[in-house]
Amino acid sequence: MIKSKKSIKYILWDIDGTLLDFELAENTAIRECFKDFNFGNCSDEQLEDYKKINNKFWKRLENGEISKKEVLEGRFVEFFLKNGIDTDIASEFNEAYQIWLGNTVYYMKSAKETVLALKTKYKQYGATNGTIVAQEKKLAKSGLDKLLDDVFISEKIGFDKPSINYYEAVFQKVGSHNLEEYIMIGDSLTSDMQGGINAGIKTCWFNPNKKKNNKKLNIDYEINDLREVIDILTK
Repeated sequence: MIKSKKSIKYILWDIDGTLLDFELAENTAIRECFKDFNFGNCSDEQLEDYKKINNKFWKRLENGEISKKEVLEGRFVEFFLKNGIDTDIASEFNEAYQIWLGNTVYYMKSAKETVLALKTKYKQYGATNGTIVAQEKKLAKSGLDKLLDDVFISEKIGFDKPSINYYEAVFQKVGSHNLEEYIMIGDSLTSDMQGGINAGIKTCWFNPNKKKNNKKLNIDYEINDLREVIDILTK
């Protein structure tokens, strides 16, 4: 059963993959880092291989198996091993990658206009597991630092989505523990939707590629276009 939406006051937006196109930024950042480190061109096959490794590491973080530092460096160690690259520079490569991610900004379709349309009616916050370096740069470059009322970066919070501790810290910072007043909007089932469910708040799955809900999560809303959020909340 869908929870009542009349009491919603606070929107929690995932950043990467929801408001900003992370895939495009990721592609650009990896390829530019390859150039900077004189690795030659990063092929499409290498890029897809990296993404699989990266996703595996982030899932382990979400399951509480490893730390954020182990994700950020470990993914490149594994990727470099498979591609015959010196693993000793994994940490340095990751630092450069974070800077490129922060400097590479693409809005998702309808994202900015949706945030603007809801700005006078709701308090809107970013809720992200991204790194401080990358997120603060991209928020400033995209203008989201001005459009959103605040952004809660997991590295500053001390916990990552989908941990209930992350959301408890967010509720404390927002100033309300009334769960009916929140909705979590994001593209990740395991981070955003599971996190919202763990916290007991409403959830809206942004699913532009029409993937299957293979986790069988009880999500309140599913959308393919961000403009649908306006209809959900205001009609």
